[in-house]
Amino acid sequence: MSAGQAWFQKKPKIATQDPEASANSSRMEGIWDKCEECGDIMLHEELEKALNVCPSCGHHMQLPARARIAALCDPDSFEEFDTELESTDPLGFSDSKKYKDRIKSTMKALGEKDAFISGVGTIEGKRVSIGCFNFEYMGGSMGSVVGEKCTRVFERAIELKSPAIVFSASGGARMQEGIFSLMQMAKTCAAINRFREIRQPYISVLLHPTTGGVAASFSWLGDVILAEPRALIGFAGPRVIEQTIRQKLPEGFQRSEFLLEHGMIDAIVQRKDLRGRISQVLGLLGS
Repeated sequence: MSAGQAWFQKKPKIATQDPEASANSSRMEGIWDKCEECGDIMLHEELEKALNVCPSCGHHMQLPARARIAALCDPDSFEEFDTELESTDPLGFSDSKKYKDRIKSTMKALGEKDAFISGVGTIEGKRVSIGCFNFEYMGGSMGSVVGEKCTRVFERAIELKSPAIVFSASGGARMQEGIFSLMQMAKTCAAINRFREIRQPYISVLLHPTTGGVAASFSWLGDVILAEPRALIGFAGPRVIEQTIRQKLPEGFQRSEFLLEHGMIDAIVQRKDLRGRISQVLGLLGS
């Protein structure tokens, strides 16, 4: 090749990957975590012990649904129900991917059949019917299966004459199921109305984020409504609201601290204190 040949005709040099460096990187993967708020690096094992709360700044990161239930219930007391329920594709919906294929790939990746886990357990000996959203599954969206499982949390509580607890973390109704997902809002609210007859408490715990059709239905109907710090809670997102009303929203709007200040929720509870606070509430309400 001549010295005067144009730069774009020259073959670029490709850096060879160092096998030893690649092996070291693979070994380190999964050992360390980085806080998305303050940027601090911490051991994954230590973060798990802290229930995914950053020890440096107190930022509450996403906590898997099963880990949350394990932290809440007495050891080995939780019994899962409704595991046979699986989503179908009633509308034959397709966007960038067929809905039925999206369901299959998500189930395979997470090992979960849908975005909600339901069952019965005890908290300091008190029997409760529990439901918890799994936000990792399609953003915790509520389709027919999620709505049915949530409804059964209250129906099971009626049978057991026990309190009901639901942890919400959702982007709202699942668009791939259209009107079938929107119907779950009325369905779950009707189940809560029947649950009221046994005069047992319903504790709703709002996590980050709780939005859309979930926020507009059962998550706001708790006798006691708790939330984690800095959780985004509301129907439409802040940007959508600002574009609609053409006004700038207040600082921290729709965060749990703002909602507590304006009387929309009862308390903000640190994750490490949540089990004790729920047990206290159950005791105060006579369960």
